[in-house]
Amino acid sequence: MEWLTAPFEVTFVQRALWAGILVSAICAPAGTWVVLRGMAFLGDAMSHGLLPGVALAALLGGNLMVGAVVSAAVMTAGVTALGRTPRLSQDTGIGLLFVGMLSLGVIIVSRSQSFAVDLTGFLFGDVLAVRQQDLLVLAGALLAALVVSVLGHRAFLALAFDSRKAHTLGLRPRLAHAVLLGLLGLAIVASFHIVGTLLVLGLLIAPPAAALPWARSVRGVMALAALLGASATFGGLLLSWHLSTAAGATVAALAVSLFFLSHVLSGLRYRRTRHAHAPAPVLEVN
Repeated sequence: MEWLTAPFEVTFVQRALWAGILVSAICAPAGTWVVLRGMAFLGDAMSHGLLPGVALAALLGGNLMVGAVVSAAVMTAGVTALGRTPRLSQDTGIGLLFVGMLSLGVIIVSRSQSFAVDLTGFLFGDVLAVRQQDLLVLAGALLAALVVSVLGHRAFLALAFDSRKAHTLGLRPRLAHAVLLGLLGLAIVASFHIVGTLLVLGLLIAPPAAALPWARSVRGVMALAALLGASATFGGLLLSWHLSTAAGATVAALAVSLFFLSHVLSGLRYRRTRHAHAPAPVLEVN
């Protein structure tokens, strides 16, 4: 069993594991609403929209997390504002913001003559470089995500299944949508340091999507998604250690693999259940 425990005897791998567990718990509620509302493209756009803030923070020698938060806030405000434009579809607005923010980020990076901004960690994550203070930040982000999820659960639920009913019940769907975007931004900002922006959907989307066939409630999806995300983190770090592969990418790939495995097993269960409840064949007497 040494192969199973040896990697986690190293301090930086232990920190990486805890970081992945915290991020999985942060992504679970946001990712569940993203899956239920079919907002995967929005999640992808927001993750790439972090580039300008991160690039600017790196060039100025500032904190990358602060730069990511600023970009996430700009994306959230932009999506909310464009969503209120009657002649513009939401997908069009999101797409334009996506390209605009990504272009701005590349322009900022190109202004550095030596291209001193190392985008490798931003794009693909650097989970093994997590520090103790990063864990404290993630713990604070988890607490904020839980508070928002609990307080906004009823409004988010109504918004996911019937926005008109949410308005009838006085739940202020526009405000709920803006808060949900903020929750999504929080999850993405917390995740990009772990798996990078190119792979952030691995922890944001894959675990809730994998949990969906097996849970009987929205809260159940969130709990199972957090567990699956933590399992992907543990397994990804273990495989990365022994196979000498990129840690963040391995975690994201394992999370996606769990999604496909879940749906294969779900399909087999459905076929078995349907066969068990099928009416018995009637024998014809000739």
